[in-house]
Amino acid sequence: MVLPAKIFEIKEDASVGTIIGKLKDFREEEIYRIDENETVTLVTEVLDLKQEGNTISGVFSKDFMYRRFYRRKLIEVPTTEESPFWIQPLKGRVFMIVSAPSVARGVKKLLTNFVAKRLSKVLFINPHAIVEVRIPHATLKELHESNPQATKLIWFDEVDLPGVEKLCLAGSDVADTALYEDYLEHGKIWYAVFEVQKRGIVVGITRSCVVTLFSKSTTEEFMNYILEDLLVLIE
Repeated sequence: MVLPAKIFEIKEDASVGTIIGKLKDFREEEIYRIDENETVTLVTEVLDLKQEGNTISGVFSKDFMYRRFYRRKLIEVPTTEESPFWIQPLKGRVFMIVSAPSVARGVKKLLTNFVAKRLSKVLFINPHAIVEVRIPHATLKELHESNPQATKLIWFDEVDLPGVEKLCLAGSDVADTALYEDYLEHGKIWYAVFEVQKRGIVVGITRSCVVTLFSKSTTEEFMNYILEDLLVLIE
């Protein structure tokens, strides 16, 4: 199972009731003309909206036209892409987690920035009210060094070696302390894949807070990890 998600922060003030009210009533329709004789209604809306405690969850749903070849002809068929999301207050901040299939078939990477930007406009009119967040290099470094044997892969960026953009450690090299320290002198940890042993899952995390589940688990268990363990690491 490969399940990606991305974490954002809501910077505008809004009560839980206001957020639910605006998302519950959101629905847009667009008439798309296939040819002179046929049209189709494309809908963008929020489904399955609910609140459990302080957590709001729902599904961002968008119809689009998918183009493919059939018997040497290009045809268009309506398709729906769905992207689950969660909104979670934490220590005076409000985070949004957006998830979707690993390969979005329609809107460019529907699972991440598109949904955040669209919901930002729905909630606040302002497309920049929901912003990206980051996990510091030092935090990823600490996660690896606290249990190097649990790390599967590390990518380094901001490399100062001429002609080298990224460095990678994988397999047995991850546990090679000398090689790790050498790479650390020349770059910063951008991406790390490791086993969260207390939860029995393998995840990949980038500094830009894209989180990917690589092991067999439920969406609920994956979200519990993000909500309970990962949000507190965001700078």
